[in-house]
Amino acid sequence: MTIRVLLADDQALLRATFRILIDSCDDLHVVAEATDGKEAVELAHVHHPDVVLMDIRMPGTDGLTATTAICADPDLSATRVLILTTFEIDEYVAQAMRAGASGFLGKDVAADALLDGIRTVASGDALLSPAATRALITRFLTTPAPGTPLALPDSLDTLTAREREVMALAAEGQSNTEIAERLVVSPLTVRTHIHRAMTKLNARDRAQLVVIAYQSGLVRPTPPQTPQPPH
Repeated sequence: MTIRVLLADDQALLRATFRILIDSCDDLHVVAEATDGKEAVELAHVHHPDVVLMDIRMPGTDGLTATTAICADPDLSATRVLILTTFEIDEYVAQAMRAGASGFLGKDVAADALLDGIRTVASGDALLSPAATRALITRFLTTPAPGTPLALPDSLDTLTAREREVMALAAEGQSNTEIAERLVVSPLTVRTHIHRAMTKLNARDRAQLVVIAYQSGLVRPTPPQTPQPPH
């Protein structure tokens, strides 16, 4: 099945480069290009892409506003947003994750990593490396933005003990394989628990599950260690 991609970036040269790269793959295809967030939302409604490759900083309607609109629209529930940013970790990325984005990549990403990232997000998984997840959570997600609705601890009561355990490990940035090794189960079993938790908590994907895990208090970030002075 071909993964349909919408490009949203104000730089024409970058869009052209991404289009050539993406269209060179048999399983990927660019369906449209947007120059700002407003156009991205409009084209998303026209084409219903599987993935929107979204730049955050664009003139007019920015990528954050567009991400919020796309992820909140029931008609676009099957569309995933993959954020492109100059900085891997910044406050706008955290806000986009809260809004429902499925992951993020730096604009200096290697070609293979970009293509794999699109495929990862299209499959319903989050594109969050363990290190990036921990940094993102520690800096921003544990401090909710004003007016941001949070998942209350009671909402986790619908989960089984195993689903909460797997969700917590995922929130720490562990992959399905790492979780499976730790719990001595198969990666398929871990994936099943993840998807059941997502369904029960109405999370779009693994990225939102991570956000819920921290903002509900299921997991709390480990405070950074103070370096010890040399002896």
